Amino acid sequence: MPQKRLVLALCLLLVFPASVWARPQKAIPLIETMPDLPEPFEVRDWKQTARDYDQLVFDFAQEGPFLPLIEWDENPVNFRQKSFFLPSYVGDYRMKPGSQEGINLIAAVVGASLVGVDKSDQYGENWVLMLKEFYNHTNGLNLVLNHSRSNTNSHWYTVFPSMLFFMVLDLYPELGDVKTPLITGGTLSMNEIAERTATTALDTVDSLPVSGEVDGEAGLAWLFYQAYLKWQDERFLQAAVSCLVHLTDLDTNPFYEVLLPYGVQTAARLSVEQGLQLDIDKLLQWCFTPSDVRRGWGVISDRWGDYDIHGLVGSQTDGGGYAFAMNTFQAVPALLPVLRYDPRYADVLGKWAWQVINNAGFFYPDELPSELQSNPEWLPFSQGAVAYEGLRKEERGQTPYATGDAIKESWAATNYALYGASHVGFLAGLISDWDGDVLKLDLCKTDFGGKKSYPTFLYYNPQEHPVTITIDSTTYDLVTKEFSKEQITLPAQQGAVLVVLPDDSKPNYQGNTMLVNGVAADYMVNMLAFAYPKEGDLVWGEFTPQLDLILQGGKEAAEVTFYLDEEEIYRDSKLGTDLSIDTNRHKDQSWHELEVRVILTTEVILRDKVRFRVDNSILGRAKADDLANWIPHGVEIIRQNHALSIKPHDQTGMLLSPLLTL
Repeated sequence: MPQKRLVLALCLLLVFPASVWARPQKAIPLIETMPDLPEPFEVRDWKQTARDYDQLVFDFAQEGPFLPLIEWDENPVNFRQKSFFLPSYVGDYRMKPGSQEGINLIAAVVGASLVGVDKSDQYGENWVLMLKEFYNHTNGLNLVLNHSRSNTNSHWYTVFPSMLFFMVLDLYPELGDVKTPLITGGTLSMNEIAERTATTALDTVDSLPVSGEVDGEAGLAWLFYQAYLKWQDERFLQAAVSCLVHLTDLDTNPFYEVLLPYGVQTAARLSVEQGLQLDIDKLLQWCFTPSDVRRGWGVISDRWGDYDIHGLVGSQTDGGGYAFAMNTFQAVPALLPVLRYDPRYADVLGKWAWQVINNAGFFYPDELPSELQSNPEWLPFSQGAVAYEGLRKEERGQTPYATGDAIKESWAATNYALYGASHVGFLAGLISDWDGDVLKLDLCKTDFGGKKSYPTFLYYNPQEHPVTITIDSTTYDLVTKEFSKEQITLPAQQGAVLVVLPDDSKPNYQGNTMLVNGVAADYMVNMLAFAYPKEGDLVWGEFTPQLDLILQGGKEAAEVTFYLDEEEIYRDSKLGTDLSIDTNRHKDQSWHELEVRVILTTEVILRDKVRFRVDNSILGRAKADDLANWIPHGVEIIRQNHALSIKPHDQTGMLLSPLLTL
């Protein structure tokens, strides 16, 4: 390969003073393809759906086909107390008390709790303490598992129930030390169960079932870090770090089922709370690109028939597409807390959450006509509160089609899946408000095991025009670094991450963290992101990297370093030198990684990294706001906007332009 020729030029978009900050934001290519306003447009009342679901499935007095759904489990095998049973599907032929799943029952308790239902005292029962039965003590496994008396050969089925149990404990800490008698003698509390589960996982991590599910380490990282936060045992912290380092060292996307987003959340927390440098962006981008270990698995961006399905999680290839309720309901609440630690994703994750909150309603029978679902006859009994297992792009000549695997596999009489619908409260609990203009999401709600913090919300404006919101307290925007007290204007399709602060706020800066009255409010006071290229961009010829950079409090850059494919290509002690990268030396259609590190005079290090693809069939770019009156000036157009691409010598050309209003 010819030696790379690098012509140095650097264009840094530094904006001073604080009143005119740059706005560093990162991109996720798949989300960029999603429409700003999905159609049909209707935001479901998710909190009411979650409460209706809880009321339906925990009611012994329900009447109708396959009702009531709940039964008592009078023959527990681990603890001397009754437990309860819910089937995985409505009309499940296979299941009986004793075979219930943890990913169903524990999730149902967590989900209801997240929308305000007290499951420790409902209908005279403490449903929380009954979940102890999933701790496999009698058989000696000493783990919270998906069943009360057996293990599985699946990594996510092994790890996820333990994670859900930790969430329950976080929501009901007052029950942590309540003792319950064991079948074999002695007693155990929820705190003891959680600690024993984490310790067993730590001691047996190398022997846990994997079966290609490498992203199980993402779930283990979350579990171990939660254990560390609770008991301050350094072994758990080191185990969490080891899991994440191994994940980020992978060259292939390990996304398998539901755990990878929790690894992203944990990596973001560890980076700021423990001062580590983990490649959060690599893990996050994997959540939105097709898996390498499970063909086609990931986030869907498509329109099926007359319905936008953008943002839902599942298979992009199974029958043309197959989205699942459980995975969708889990993904958003797992990833959104990342914004508390890295607000550079506010716009793009806000747009994705907006898609899901609108489009996930199509898992429910009351949002589709009867011909687009497999069991419309049970709608009156479901009260519209039980979701189908999934949504297929096409089945029985209809698109889309709400369905599942249960009928086809002879598991159940219907495709309504409680194991998926039980997770709706995770998504619903995240939604603080929707006023018809702006979406407000609670970023602390699903950030379990969190340290003391101030209420933090993502406000996302999906409209095509700015919207002004009124606030009644002191807030600080993690994106713009601005304090406000009365009103905030949100530009179109942008997000604000607002921290609600006490009126007597006294900011104090330590490193890259802003403390208010001793509590961390902003972990990324100084912030950096590539303005060009963005993740996944096509580049050609010679291009100039551009940075959006926020520096506060008189901070200055002491050193700026650029790396191309991990090779240092530029280093200087001051900002403002030119760097131009010549891609003509690279193979056409090849992918490359560009990284920048800025060391401040305070020794704070700011980083960003993007991957771009070389496309040297494109000769230049020119802005074309007025297409009717636009005259190109030949092929030597080197302006960085949208483009006219022309191949010389009588070859073909094409126009790539922004959306135009004619």
